[in-house]
Amino acid sequence: MWIYLNNRFVPRDDARVSIFDHGFLYGDGVYETLRAYGGRIFMLRQHLERLERSARLIGLTLPLTISDWPPLLDTALRRNGLSDAYLRLTISRGEGAIGLDPSLCPTPTLVVIAQPLSSYPPHLYAEGVRLIISQTRRNLAEALPPHIKSLNFLNNILAKREATLAKVFDAVMLNATGHLAECTTSNLFFVRHGRLCTPAVGCGILDGITRNVVLQLARARDIETEEDAYPPAHVFTADECFLTNTTMEIMPVQSLNDRPIGSGKPGPLTQALHSAFRS
Repeated sequence: MWIYLNNRFVPRDDARVSIFDHGFLYGDGVYETLRAYGGRIFMLRQHLERLERSARLIGLTLPLTISDWPPLLDTALRRNGLSDAYLRLTISRGEGAIGLDPSLCPTPTLVVIAQPLSSYPPHLYAEGVRLIISQTRRNLAEALPPHIKSLNFLNNILAKREATLAKVFDAVMLNATGHLAECTTSNLFFVRHGRLCTPAVGCGILDGITRNVVLQLARARDIETEEDAYPPAHVFTADECFLTNTTMEIMPVQSLNDRPIGSGKPGPLTQALHSAFRS
């Protein structure tokens, strides 16, 4: 495997980052994950624009412009002999003296990883996944804005640990007011009374790119959509539920806290949207 580190490709075993890098020391940095289909990167411009937004909001100057990224990512795919792939772009504050002051780091660290896509098992799409409601609340948006896709992931990790201990696929996180937010790495959708619902961005969620694609697909098919603040009870009484992110696309949900959602199987609207997404 070839890794792009700062200004060159290096073998995986030679891809080393300093122990004084502020991404390692403090989680100070931003990232994006992307997916390539047949050598073409899905929604590349939108991912790059979000990366630039995240960097700007933490005062981090990216080492590349938007026009620099496409040829670099194409090279990363070719160097690794990949067509269907997972890519991760990581930019940390960089190496510097110990301390929180960002000015201690004169140069950011850039890492690009391209590797074969590890698809989710087909039975998860056929049967749906099991979720719990996490006891870990989503970070306050006023404390750490969710539209910054940062390297500081401890909030999500604590919720994921709950899911792992409960032996389920993932955990639904609530915000400080007790409304639905999102799962640890995905956005949440549910269907009630024929309407496709998803927590609004104002609930403290990441405005997922796949989330936005799904909303566009639904509206193009005259499916009524709604973005609002919802209590957990709305999912328990929903007819269908699914998750979205770049790698899983649209993942059906069978149960929440061991209570079946609808029939407990992937619903017709979920299946229709997934088919539309893949077409």
